[in-house]
Amino acid sequence: MSIAIEDFPQIWQRPSFEELLASLKRLQVEPPIWKPGTPRQVIVDTYYNAASYRREVAAYLASIIQSSLGWIQDDDEKEALWDEASRRLSERCGRAAMGEITRRWPFETQASSSFELIIREPPITGDSLGLKTWGSSYLLSQSLDKIAQGPLAHLINMGHSNQSLNVLELGSGTGLLGMAAAAIWQTNVSLSDLPDIMSNLSHNIEINRPSIEVLGGRIDSGILTWGSGNGNADLFAMKNQFNIILAADPLYDDDHPELLSSAICENLAEDKSSRAIVMVPQRDLTTKKLVDSFVLTMASLGMAVLEEHTLVGQDDWDEDDDDSAIDCWCAIFGRQ
Repeated sequence: MSIAIEDFPQIWQRPSFEELLASLKRLQVEPPIWKPGTPRQVIVDTYYNAASYRREVAAYLASIIQSSLGWIQDDDEKEALWDEASRRLSERCGRAAMGEITRRWPFETQASSSFELIIREPPITGDSLGLKTWGSSYLLSQSLDKIAQGPLAHLINMGHSNQSLNVLELGSGTGLLGMAAAAIWQTNVSLSDLPDIMSNLSHNIEINRPSIEVLGGRIDSGILTWGSGNGNADLFAMKNQFNIILAADPLYDDDHPELLSSAICENLAEDKSSRAIVMVPQRDLTTKKLVDSFVLTMASLGMAVLEEHTLVGQDDWDEDDDDSAIDCWCAIFGRQ
């Protein structure tokens, strides 16, 4: 191990503020680049470190948090050390316990150079599902190249500009899928979500906009609340304007099948060449029932499943989850 805890300044030595702060900075954990092909144990070992070392670090951090730091006179410095130690501890407690993180997501496609998207994820607190990058969005993003050369070949000319197309992502969250589509398909993509999600989504769009535009993509974003008719007045004023609609992991409540179906039918172009692509992780029986309900609702609205597949991806990385592999249902819909 490159860092030995016994070499760090110990509380009983009454180290200075500067010494303790420097040690805590050295223990900062950087989120891994997401590579689903990487063996689970490699991620655990490199990100969280070996179990024995993890216990040593936790004990060291706890000693700082529990100490009164009485020899340090400045109360603000004490607070800074306690806060920093708490952050280091939370970084080793899995994604749900972590604060804000920024991750890099690499892409390799046949039609464009390799690129990566930079995604900020705020702390996961309360009802903040849209502030997390779900593994299914990356799995679908990685499939965009193949999908474009297969079931979407009538719409997308890979390796060439597709600026005549309009693409909408529903429930964009942190924006990974929509931004990847803009870059890989070299087309216009509108990202959408609820008002509370838009601040972080806009941040991620602006960080990645230059690299996406270099690759030939264009992106914008707006508020779109499914089933309410509330949305960005300019961006979504015209109904049925999008040739392709994307949605990843959009079903996790009983009313979502109907809301998602209506949002797709209201925004998808009415000609029979238009397509909607939806991916849903099959986490449990409840999720499978939501998918069944969604398919039936889409059928009642004149939307048929043209293709469906099961792909295997990672739901997310987590310290205590040794097997994050999950089956994801992916379907391509068209108007009947």
